[in-house]
Amino acid sequence: MKPIPRAVLADGVARAVVGTLFAFLCINLLTDFLTTGHVTSLLLLASESLVLVFTIVRRRAVLVDRSFGAGVVTLVSLVGPALFRVVGPGSLAPDVMTAGISAAGLGLVILGKMALGRSFGLVPANRGVVIRGPYKAVRHPIYAGYLAVHAAFIMANPRLLNIAVVVIADSALIVRALIEERVLGHDAAYRAYCERVGWRLVPGVY
Repeated sequence: MKPIPRAVLADGVARAVVGTLFAFLCINLLTDFLTTGHVTSLLLLASESLVLVFTIVRRRAVLVDRSFGAGVVTLVSLVGPALFRVVGPGSLAPDVMTAGISAAGLGLVILGKMALGRSFGLVPANRGVVIRGPYKAVRHPIYAGYLAVHAAFIMANPRLLNIAVVVIADSALIVRALIEERVLGHDAAYRAYCERVGWRLVPGVY
């Protein structure tokens, strides 16, 4: 019997692990939505469900950064938001404002993931250059959406621990974006895309 190539085996294990984790996350989000009826919970469920689906059907990567540093920043950016804690009274902005920002951010995340489709992945890799949808405006619309969601959460829950987690997790998120660009930079199509779309996260800012 011909042995399974190491890269294929590693990819299969990664799909299984990520798929299982996000399946449990989606179940929790569904339970939260059924309990609270919050629109943001429904949008978050839709967003993370796409991660589950695209992890299963994603394309094999042409190039993957499997370095320790890339693994750490990916893990920190993913795990950090799970440490957020709701404070209660004491919001810095009206609920309607923070909910609106969160909904807009999650909407951008969903559009970005749908645009990526089978090119979606968690670790920095090249699964094909995508230039449609929100990627026509910025290079990392999914990360921009998450940053907006996290900013809204801090406004609603201004706790020192939450602020510290956001600073660390979102710094890791930005570094992750830069590592992705380094990986994709080996592709001439991506270099041409960067010449057309100069902004990484926010048009006119960064």
